[in-house]
Amino acid sequence: MKKLIPLLIIPVLLFACKTDTPTPVSEQKPPAEPVPVVVDEALGGFSKPPRASSNETENIYPWKTDYDINTAIVNRIGLPGGYERIPADKGSFADWLRHLPLLPEGSPVKYHNGGIKGNQVHHSVIDLDTGKRDLQQCADAVMRLKAEYHYSNKEYDKIAFNFTSGDRVAFSDWSKGKKPVISGNSVRFSSPSGSTDTGYSNFKKYMIQIFTYAGTASLSKEMKRVNVNDIRIGDVFIQGGFPGHAVLVMDIAENKEGKKLFMLAQSYMPAQDMHILKNPNNRSLSPWYDLDFGSDLQTPEWGFTSGDLKRFR
Repeated sequence: MKKLIPLLIIPVLLFACKTDTPTPVSEQKPPAEPVPVVVDEALGGFSKPPRASSNETENIYPWKTDYDINTAIVNRIGLPGGYERIPADKGSFADWLRHLPLLPEGSPVKYHNGGIKGNQVHHSVIDLDTGKRDLQQCADAVMRLKAEYHYSNKEYDKIAFNFTSGDRVAFSDWSKGKKPVISGNSVRFSSPSGSTDTGYSNFKKYMIQIFTYAGTASLSKEMKRVNVNDIRIGDVFIQGGFPGHAVLVMDIAENKEGKKLFMLAQSYMPAQDMHILKNPNNRSLSPWYDLDFGSDLQTPEWGFTSGDLKRFR
């Protein structure tokens, strides 16, 4: 049994992105709508068809039973003139992210309770369920996609995240019945049940535990810092803490001069649809961001620095 650090108090972890001190679970109310950021109201994007489209993929998206490749990011979001998407190995995490399905154009971002978000800062909405509880916020959505990728490839041993306490919780253990048991500020693990359940419903239960007891503070410690000039699809701009935030690099494009653009996605608080962010700094380039942003990266609802880029180990 390990002692948890004081931060492993359930309400704090549930709202790792928040700025206010949360109340006990039974008393929680949806946080107030953040002050709107003045950004482009147009959807943005480009009128030309994508320069690098895809007609087929072997990628699997477990939550989708009716996947349509025409809704994939690579087929729905075009590129500025002179740019091409960088190569991505077939079946890689980068390729998988690039083929994520999007909801129909013009779809609003909704909260976990079905309410419409007041501050619509997105270009497109990713077709990914949020759940009914206020759990799948910023870092949670990043961990969800990383885990879903490995799950889709039956790489169960690669699905593991740390609680804020530092305790490592692996799906390979969870599927065998070895599960974390939380008592006050301590964690122990139950004995394996003797059977294995890698079914999708059990995987989703595992992710709910991760969402509950992990967040930006824990995820940022798990990842390694990388130079922004070495940016890759699947990297994360992340500031761990209470509050903290994380946005995922969804795609990268490059021109013949070596100039790079990148695309970002986020969830936020309260838990809401994961979405492709607009670029509030450059309407003509949105939803792409110029890698030559200097030291400060301003997204619609959070500011990062070039030193905040990290990568899964």
